[in-house]
Order: sequence, then structure tokens, then C-alpha cells
Amino acid sequence: MSVDLTPPTPSDTEPFLRLRTPRTPAWVAMYHSVADPTDDPYEITVSPDRLDAQLRWMRRQGLRGVSMRQLTEACARGRQHNLVGLTFDDGYRDFVDHALPLLRRHACTATVFVLPGRIAGENAWDPLGPRKPLLDADGIRHAAAEGMEVASHGLTHTDLTAADDATLRREVAGSRVALADVTGEEPAGFCYPYGHVDERVLLAVRDAGYRYACAIAPGPLAGPLALPRVHIGQGDTAWRLRLKLRTNRLRHRALAGPAVTA
Repeated sequence: MSVDLTPPTPSDTEPFLRLRTPRTPAWVAMYHSVADPTDDPYEITVSPDRLDAQLRWMRRQGLRGVSMRQLTEACARGRQHNLVGLTFDDGYRDFVDHALPLLRRHACTATVFVLPGRIAGENAWDPLGPRKPLLDADGIRHAAAEGMEVASHGLTHTDLTAADDATLRREVAGSRVALADVTGEEPAGFCYPYGHVDERVLLAVRDAGYRYACAIAPGPLAGPLALPRVHIGQGDTAWRLRLKLRTNRLRHRALAGPAVTA
């Protein structure tokens, strides 16, 4: 049985939250900042040279990096073979400065998860720093114009599992409206801040109209709104990427089902 990517009705919530038997595993890579990684207490930064080498390695393996929207649509048609989902969290300005030229060079697309409540702001949620500028509205629109998918990471990078109901609605549904005001298109995807998700948060994302959502390790939750990802960092050279790819395939997580539209 494949994973159904169509948002469920309230009456079929329970099977939607259960792990279903997958068909073909899909690899989703999680990036953040692309810049100088010297001062990087959270290990979320890769240098442009490292990203270049990682994308080159993927090409040598016969893999092609695509946005999550493209990946889910390909999976719906059974054409996900050799595709890798590329995601960039937080919407750092260096996505346009450094990642975008490399993605174009390697004929890749990607999904950038942005925070419409912090446009042109900085990563104030990281107490250890360093402070990094986030994309402004023009940068977000430029990424979209270059063929990248722009999706929501919430309004302000709040742990939604600890948020009250009003904050949860504002961060999830409010960010979708705010991002549509910037890009002119309602985002199809959502990314849980810190990767944290539980059943209450997942249902809020579903009710807001998102078609897919990315976590890190969603535990017992599964399906299109609880997609796991593989962290990629500065230390991920060719042999480590090969190991991560092999490990991910052994987890037997998959994306498959009817077509997804934005």
C-alpha cells in the first residue's frame, strides 16, 4: 500500500496518522545556511564549496535534487526513482547569495522554508548565534522566480508543540496567508520548526490546507504531513553521504500516492 498524499477528512484521521507500508523509499536532504561554517555552534552551516561537492556527488550517483513539490508529484506518478528532495530551512539570505547559483549549476531545484513573520530579520531564536540575516521579500520572490519552491516554516520559528491553540493557528494558518501575500501563491508545504511535531500540530497543518509537511524524526506519525528528512552538514563528505543514503533506504520511508498540486 502506498502513502496517500491527499489530506484526509476528520473521519479518517486515525489511519492518516498511522504508519503505512511504503513502496519505494525517497531521500529528503535537510540543509539550513550556506556560508562560512567557522562559527557554527548548531552545526547547520555548509560552505558553498561543500554544497558544490555534495551536489556533484549526487550527480555522480545518478541522483537529481528537486523541490519537495516536484518530489511529491513525481512520487504520485511512480517516477521518483533517483530523485532527492532538497530542503533549506529558515530562509537565510545566503540561500540566494550562495545556494541558488550552485543549484542552477547542477540543474537542481529546492524548497526553501521561510518565516514570513521575520522577513528581512535574523535568526533570533538561536541564543548562541551567530546572527544571520534572513531573506527579505524581494529575495523570497527572486528565489521563486528562479524556479525554487517557497514554503512555510511558521511565522516566527516557534516550537509548535509547546504553543497554545491561538499561537498555533497564527503560526500555521497565519503564515500561509502571509506568505501568499509575498509570493502571490499559497504555499503547498510546511516545515515544523525544530522538527517538532505531535498529533495536535499535524492536524492544525492539515486544517490550514497544506498538502505536505516536513519534520526531522516524526516518531509514530507518518504520511504526507510527517515526512522525515536527513540532516546534511559540513562534515558530510562522499562516504558519509553514501552511508546516509543507504541508512535512509533501510528505514523504508516513502512518498507515493495521488498527485499534489500547489
